[in-house]
Amino acid sequence: MMNTKRLTELSLLTATALIVFIIEMRLPNLSPVEGVKLGLANIFTVYAVYRFSGKEVLLMVLTRVFLGAVFSSNFSALIYSLSGALMCLAGMLLLKKIIPQKYIWLCSIFGAVFHNTGQIITAVVMMHSFSVLAYYPILIVSGCIAGAFTGLVAGFVLKRLERK
Repeated sequence: MMNTKRLTELSLLTATALIVFIIEMRLPNLSPVEGVKLGLANIFTVYAVYRFSGKEVLLMVLTRVFLGAVFSSNFSALIYSLSGALMCLAGMLLLKKIIPQKYIWLCSIFGAVFHNTGQIITAVVMMHSFSVLAYYPILIVSGCIAGAFTGLVAGFVLKRLERK
């Protein structure tokens, strides 16, 4: 059972990630390729992977993805978001065991690759077409860049909070 302090921390992380998701959703797409974005809300997920238990982070991710669909009124994207988020989380939880916290950015890069892979697999299944695989290399490259950025920010936050 989670104590009040941990529940409060996790709730604040979830709320902050949701706010960042909503703000990022309102920004114009900087890439000509549909679906490419920074994924700034993942900063909080990467941070949580190294700070909380797997069950706690799963609760946070499920809440954020569901509420993100509610607030964006985009329930059709829910399955893509959920498949990407769950594959990312599973991969990062496994990698956390072998990648030390000081290399959190590396775990985040792999998480982005897992996320994109989960979404592409879902797209292939949903569309009954392998044509979406043409997007995969672009998503992997952009995901690695975004993953490095979100991982570096999460690492900075972890270091900063350790000093207090």
